[in-house]
Amino acid sequence: MDIFLIPETWIALLTLTFMEIVLGVDNIIFISIVSNKLAEEQQKRVRLIGLALALIFRIGLLASITYIIGMTKPLFTIPWMELEVSIRDLILFLGGMFLIAKSTIEIGQKMEGMGKVRNRRVNLRSIQLLYKLFYLILFFHLIQF
Repeated sequence: MDIFLIPETWIALLTLTFMEIVLGVDNIIFISIVSNKLAEEQQKRVRLIGLALALIFRIGLLASITYIIGMTKPLFTIPWMELEVSIRDLILFLGGMFLIAKSTIEIGQKMEGMGKVRNRRVNLRSIQLLYKLFYLILFFHLIQF
């Protein structure tokens, strides 16, 4: 219990709490942007499910963070850079690339006005989009952490 008497512990806890708040707001914004592509009657349900999944994934990833951080054994080396690449490095790199690509696509669609679903009726295309959004939200939360 002496760990709670160390100031660095409290600083780390406050930092982690602040990061979780920022990422939580980020989740809300991302889910809202993505769910706006659906019919209005589906948006509330998708937002609730998306936030619930985000919470579940956040708790699961927090529980497994020590395992992920420990994945430092080099898988391969990039010779000309003398850089050893581990699974953790790949997760961070691919996650970052996904976030850059997804945000660029979303911004491009908003700028061109192509981000809206023209037909607001619930149809096959809307249901397919719903499933794609769920998978996207799940993947986003996996790599966000």
